[in-house]
Amino acid sequence: MSRRHLIKAAAATGAASLVPGLQSAVYAAGSDKPEKEEVRIGFIPLTDCASVVMASVLGFDKKYGVKIVPTKEASWAGVRDKLVNGELDMAHVLWGLIYGVHLGVSGPKKDMAILMNLNHNGQAITLSKKLADKGAVDGPSLAKLMQTDKRDYTFAQTFPTGTHAMWLYYWLATYGINPMKDAKVITVPPPQMVANMRVGNMDGYCVGEPWGHRAIMDGIGITGVTTQDIWKDHPEKSLGTTADFVKKNPNTCRAVMMAILEAGQWIDASLQNKLKMAETVADKSYVNTGVDAINQRILGRYQNGLGKTWDDPNHMKFFNDGVVNFPYLSDGMWFLTQHKRWGLIKEHPDYLAVAKQINQIDLYRQAASALKVSVPKDPMRTSKLVDGTVWDGKDPKKYADSFAIKAIPA
Repeated sequence: MSRRHLIKAAAATGAASLVPGLQSAVYAAGSDKPEKEEVRIGFIPLTDCASVVMASVLGFDKKYGVKIVPTKEASWAGVRDKLVNGELDMAHVLWGLIYGVHLGVSGPKKDMAILMNLNHNGQAITLSKKLADKGAVDGPSLAKLMQTDKRDYTFAQTFPTGTHAMWLYYWLATYGINPMKDAKVITVPPPQMVANMRVGNMDGYCVGEPWGHRAIMDGIGITGVTTQDIWKDHPEKSLGTTADFVKKNPNTCRAVMMAILEAGQWIDASLQNKLKMAETVADKSYVNTGVDAINQRILGRYQNGLGKTWDDPNHMKFFNDGVVNFPYLSDGMWFLTQHKRWGLIKEHPDYLAVAKQINQIDLYRQAASALKVSVPKDPMRTSKLVDGTVWDGKDPKKYADSFAIKAIPA
């Protein structure tokens, strides 16, 4: 508890200097009073749950009249079920999970909502040490090995419609590997990835930190690619909930978003804050790993497990002057294009209409403006991915159909 008090004290002094007037941007006790004052937010043990955890640990939530109760969950399927049945109010959750539930392709169909993005970057694809010993250390060399050393190859992701599945499929396909027919793909909860690789259950996996770096520390895997090298500043986890919860509790949603925005801002504000965050979330209540598994990559200090080290400016970000947190419509639409590409949805949806239903842009703008956090004028953005294709959200149907490697229609 003493460490927590020290962190709280540091936060109180640090946060006050971040944005003029931030400390006075508290909720009004009248019409803006949160409808639900205790908010259960599910999270999976990953570094990118940090802004949710720190909003609670540092007491940012209390400023806005809510109490965030972080609840540790075992799998993304568990998070989905608890969100849908109301056991959780919100969750640190995969974009693709929320979109999949909304369309009824990743469990029971229910109208869902994304309140904000929680982080950019900071995931990785890990290849087993056995593959690396045979020369497969990146996309091209993996594709070459799979052509010459014919056998069944198994890769793991964390949820069928989730971000990690999409990064894994996109990366494999970039190098000519069709994940639907050239490999077996299994679903494994993030904290179980390292243990499963240790016993030889998979050749590679895509997951959030610290489980990429942990495999290197344990000598069982190497980093084949970081997800920021697949798509720089890609959307990763979101703050997700049901459409019903937003409708009934708009003030609560705004209050929680403001607390988490402030926590993300606090994390990104200094090296010292990042290290304090790593120390906090490493605790067994949260990620349950050594601090050294978290604190290097959170600072952008990378190694691949084969002797290469580098400083990555595109490491995990939680705020980045508000750029991180805006729920771009084009980000949500991209996941839909990939769901169509891989046969998870059979027909083209109305991409823009679905994104507008799910992404709570107006609510986000209200929360951000109350904190004087800059908000992009355009809800679409342009990104260039690892295969050279440019995604801008303008013609999603054409984009989804443009890939040479995709699921073969049944």
